[in-house]
Amino acid sequence: MGSKKRKINRSSLDKDFGPGHTEIKMQLSVNCSQPEIPLTSLVDLRRGDAAILDGIDLPTDDARRLMELGFVPGMQITAGQSAPGGDPQVFQVDGSEIALRRETARHLTVRIHKTGKLKKTPRA
Repeated sequence: MGSKKRKINRSSLDKDFGPGHTEIKMQLSVNCSQPEIPLTSLVDLRRGDAAILDGIDLPTDDARRLMELGFVPGMQITAGQSAPGGDPQVFQVDGSEIALRRETARHLTVRIHKTGKLKKTPRA
């Protein structure tokens, strides 16, 4: 026995209704209580400033070496002392102090976390 297929007769309201209108779409909305903190370069930090590393814009081998030393995105970095000419500068990261040239530090983007001068301890 053959079965007859019924033709669906759509009214004028339903003629534009189809799979395109019934797709599942998701929208991500986040309530952010903190204002957007602008990105800056690691060389812009002054002694005592702390920042969170956001990214490394260096060739793969250089970036890998910095990550081995603790410069991993999301880590806090504190600017320390620098040589008399300002280059290199010492940065504290993950419990270590590491000196970077200004040219290398220029390629590391950070979000400033805390600013302030380090307290000097009186010498006896």
